[in-house]
Amino acid sequence: MSEPLFTMRGLCVDVPGRRLLDGVDLTLPRGQVVALIGHNGSGKSTLLKTLARQIAFSAGEVRFAGRGLTDWAARDFARALAFMPQNTPPAEGMTVRELVALGRYPWHGALGRFGRDDHAAVQAALDECAITPLSERLVDTLSGGERQRAWLAMMVAQEAGTLLLDEPISALDIAHQVEVLSLVRRMCHEQNRSAVVVLHEVNMAARFCDHVVALKGGRLALQGSPADLMRPEALAQVYGLPMQVLRCENGTPVAIPA
Repeated sequence: MSEPLFTMRGLCVDVPGRRLLDGVDLTLPRGQVVALIGHNGSGKSTLLKTLARQIAFSAGEVRFAGRGLTDWAARDFARALAFMPQNTPPAEGMTVRELVALGRYPWHGALGRFGRDDHAAVQAALDECAITPLSERLVDTLSGGERQRAWLAMMVAQEAGTLLLDEPISALDIAHQVEVLSLVRRMCHEQNRSAVVVLHEVNMAARFCDHVVALKGGRLALQGSPADLMRPEALAQVYGLPMQVLRCENGTPVAIPA
């Protein structure tokens, strides 16, 4: 059995007057698309930011690829893991190709020369995310779905094997939601990457993800396959209201409030 992607034991995250994550014991598999789901305030984004070393944990242990999370040197960590926040920073005046090229920073540094390998990695990322025709467009002129693909391409150019995405489809229409999650799934299954994705839409999690982790009140409520999640009793446990599961003609389960 391969080394887990992340292992957490007794993980706690505190802010003044409040505990955001409370004693989470969790193992996330490598080489899969993992969904983090739960109601607002359940701890999804807090957990993702902890794994990305954006916020510090107050108790417990976290291991990434077999090493303590805090034991990784900053550059080695940036080469192994890429993080997309829920609200990506502005890229005013920057073309898509220039944005994607920022993903090469962990490999050559701020003053390093941009060499042949860097150019090749940028072009490969543009091709993989199907945005080469947009490469000379300004990022702030793109549609929401195009912009998310550009940021995903930057993560690909970073050559990180692990992608952490905080609500990458929250501001997109349904067509672009499917487009972005389909791309993330292909990026993992065809290129041997791993992804941990915060999602609000449970049906999208069940359709596009291999493994589902549900949080409730900062604690682990459920983890397992999409089939484990898409049961009325499991959904009620996670969301605290009656749910029913319907089947589409192709057998795909769809959860709706009862």
